[in-house]
Amino acid sequence: MKTLRHLRSEASSLIMVDAALAQVGKNLSEAMRILGDGQMEPDAGTESRRFSRTSIPGPLQGDGQDVTTILHLVHHLIHDEEDEEDGRDKASQPIQNVAEQGHMALLGHSLAAYISVLDRERLRKLTTRILSDTTLWLCRIFRYDNGSAYFHEDDRDGLVKVCRLAINARYEEYTTEGYAVLSSRQPVIYQSASCRPGLGQHLCNQLGLPLSSLCTVPCNTIFGSQHQMDVALLDKLIKEDTDAGKLPLLLIANAGTPEAGHTDKLSRLKELCDQHGIWLHVEGVNLATLALAQVTSAVMGATRSDSMTLTPGRWLGLPAVTAVTLYRHEDPALSLAAGLTSSQPVEKLRALPLWLSLQYLGHNGIVQKIRHAAALSQHLLLKLKSVTCIRTSVEDEQNSPVVLFKFSQESNDGGSGGSVDGLCAGEKEVLDTFNRWMGEQLAQLVPSSGVDVVELEDEGTCVRFSPLLTAAVLGTQQEDVDEVVQKLLELVPMMSATMNLRQDFREETHRHAPSLTYIEELSWPGLGAVRYESQAEGADESRRKQEQKKINDALLTKLQELDTDIVFSTGPEFATEENCIFVGMVTDDVDVSELVHTISTLGRDIEESGRILENMTERVRKGILEAELQLQKANEEKLLEEGMLRQLPVVGSVLNWFSPVESSIKGRTFNLAAGSLDSTDVTYSTKVQAGRTSLQDIPTLSAKRLSGQRLFRRPGAGSDSMSETSSIGPADESSRVESFTGSPNIHPFMSMSPPETAEHAEACIIPPGLHGNPEQVEAEEERQPEGQEVDLIGR
Repeated sequence: MKTLRHLRSEASSLIMVDAALAQVGKNLSEAMRILGDGQMEPDAGTESRRFSRTSIPGPLQGDGQDVTTILHLVHHLIHDEEDEEDGRDKASQPIQNVAEQGHMALLGHSLAAYISVLDRERLRKLTTRILSDTTLWLCRIFRYDNGSAYFHEDDRDGLVKVCRLAINARYEEYTTEGYAVLSSRQPVIYQSASCRPGLGQHLCNQLGLPLSSLCTVPCNTIFGSQHQMDVALLDKLIKEDTDAGKLPLLLIANAGTPEAGHTDKLSRLKELCDQHGIWLHVEGVNLATLALAQVTSAVMGATRSDSMTLTPGRWLGLPAVTAVTLYRHEDPALSLAAGLTSSQPVEKLRALPLWLSLQYLGHNGIVQKIRHAAALSQHLLLKLKSVTCIRTSVEDEQNSPVVLFKFSQESNDGGSGGSVDGLCAGEKEVLDTFNRWMGEQLAQLVPSSGVDVVELEDEGTCVRFSPLLTAAVLGTQQEDVDEVVQKLLELVPMMSATMNLRQDFREETHRHAPSLTYIEELSWPGLGAVRYESQAEGADESRRKQEQKKINDALLTKLQELDTDIVFSTGPEFATEENCIFVGMVTDDVDVSELVHTISTLGRDIEESGRILENMTERVRKGILEAELQLQKANEEKLLEEGMLRQLPVVGSVLNWFSPVESSIKGRTFNLAAGSLDSTDVTYSTKVQAGRTSLQDIPTLSAKRLSGQRLFRRPGAGSDSMSETSSIGPADESSRVESFTGSPNIHPFMSMSPPETAEHAEACIIPPGLHGNPEQVEAEEERQPEGQEVDLIGR
């Protein structure tokens, strides 16, 4: 009988434990409040601004910091700097929602650190209870009778441990002889071709086995699902290995393949393994359905396996919860040797977060989450049946928790399926590109749906919906599935129209050759790609490419400024062709001929504008040279006509005072359009420039608009796809030239007329350094006001 002192001591200990546990919970709640996105206090936000990237890494502060300051720093590192580095919007990248059961899992990690400091005896009792409870609950929930559990962080580690257990069981001298005993009969591990990539290689690396010990079994090719292991072929391979003196050791089967979610014929595989003494290990997402009241016979076969790996953290939305491998074996010594059990109580604390979370959810809560995920799959599958051009691929339409769907030009009246064997290589690649784009759009538009893109060998690229892996984490609801279907109804008509118009776009582009070149880019999800080819002749290859890049860049800018819903871009990041313009998705009312014609016309317009600028520079250069010659000739004629005395500064002024002389030198004006020097007689008599061909009379791109219709829309298209309409049509070329010259007709500094006075002559002399310097003329002409003329005279 305990004394009063002992009772007081235990009561005091319990009070201390309760206070410490309460403090742990309080600290966790405070940490979650601070670390939560957008949960910082106003003054704390100002405080966190002082944490910058330049201060990390940095020296450790000598006096230390309080918990709140450290948590603010962690918050800053999680949210602010990550957004600055990746350039992402914080609102578009929300942190995973941690529900109440998730808080229990996080609390379990905090409690595990606290419990590890208890005295050894108390720690042993507590960890044994936690491990026993969790193992019992999981075995009952997932129908695995008389099983043991191994909790591990890496979901592949359980397979490594059970394979080591199989080696210890089949090789009796392995404990003493080690790997030398394996040389007598090489072990063979069989895996399905649909297993997750790298699993077999990881297993061999961890066990120190050669890759020749790994045998990949192909899937069915004629009968059954193309994602299921071929049992007949497996039987043949086992017999061949046995005859070759090898030891068939372990078989890895799937209850839900990683990509398609199909289940192997587990019952037949179990019979085959029992016949040859092979250890059967099962893994996959479909194992979660074992918790439901109604389970398919295919998945029920997993309950007879020798081991299976569960990932309850992903199924139930529990962060940082370990994976669990349930196994059956009668010899605890071999389990200890394989590492499946441990005598260290601290290692048993791995089960604590899961132990807390399972108690919080309860059996009904666990079943409800799994049932909700399965119901989401069935709801989406039912909705997709009414969407045209969408084909579904599921193992069982009544119970499949994974739904695969893809866009296809063929009607989906034929039911599920989606083999693309009938398509040529180019068509299959284009279809895969469109489905990849569709999956990315759905994931972006409805992020809470959890859809992703998978690549399958037979079906090609598909969009996968696997709510058992994502619904609990993302909080997916039936409304999210409805939104996915609604977005599909918007995307599919656009994809179908684009697919149908791709050939028209190719043919129309060929009609505009050689100015346009069609670029075959199968990885582009859109109408296609074109490149405007420069028509300049005689240029070397480097200059031609440089000119081509300049024109296509300007053309892309012009197209992006047009009033249209079509997206023009530079294409994918790793495009095989350069200097191309990629046209995105279009609707069925797009006029492809007008689109291609506009691209060609704009490209030609840009090229001619550049050519006009080059020709203008050459004309200015020649005009300057000709003007210099005429000015020199005029000065010589003036000297002969007036005599030498009139050229002297003082004497000339006196003679001009008493005997004025009317100069016979005629002024000249430079016609930029004609490229000629003309007399200024008409200019000074009528004050207008006559006898010129105006650049305004040169027609270029036409402009016409139909009221209420956007660019590239066929007349009569629906009002939903039309708003303000514009099309490229005639526009004055003068406006294009004026952007380069500032004056449509007369080049600045090019009009020549006689001076009336000496002062006027001084003001109208060509500026020093201008002779023979066309570059300076180009710079001056940009600064010259429109319509201004400057006379060129000589002394």
